[in-house]
Amino acid sequence: MNKSQSLIPLLLAMSVTSLAFAEEENDEYEYIETPVAEQIADLIDDDSDGVVNARDLCISTPEGSLIDNDGCGIIVETEDEMQLRILFANDSSTIEPVFETQIRNMSDFLKRFPETAIEVQGYASAVGSPEYNLALSKRRAVAVEQELLGNGITPDRVTIVGYGETNLEASGDDELSHAKNRKVTATVVGYDEEPVKEWTIFSIIEK
Repeated sequence: MNKSQSLIPLLLAMSVTSLAFAEEENDEYEYIETPVAEQIADLIDDDSDGVVNARDLCISTPEGSLIDNDGCGIIVETEDEMQLRILFANDSSTIEPVFETQIRNMSDFLKRFPETAIEVQGYASAVGSPEYNLALSKRRAVAVEQELLGNGITPDRVTIVGYGETNLEASGDDELSHAKNRKVTATVVGYDEEPVKEWTIFSIIEK
């Protein structure tokens, strides 16, 4: 192979490379600006629960609530109960000071559950005539009612009933049995709904 023949492959390679560069120089495109997206959907999330207003069925979810796919907080029902038991001296409708705290606690309970009402039930021991004991039991119920009203409970939420010497708790004829029957009782059950809170790494677990 002479010198000229050995240069042929090199010349061919240079020709191909030159052709490639020429194609690249001619490979030009018109510049197109980045298009601006037109947002046609409402992505506002007024209650910040992670579900946009456009598909949020509960637009006022309490902050931090665990929610479902519709943006509604998951609710659990709670139930609480409080009882009232006031004892009275013989032939008396005066509330002893030791029972004042119990009545205040019941008043606070009724304020906590404003949809509830209370039936105050008065009783008397089987000492004296049934007619007198019926009236006495009503006076005892009224005395407790007045205390509740004085603590801010509205009259429409309080009902009084006098049972007299019927429905006795203790049937004996001794003083202890009579003392158990001189009473006013009431039981109130309150229901409430609370949203389940979403757990986060910043949640504080009370000890």
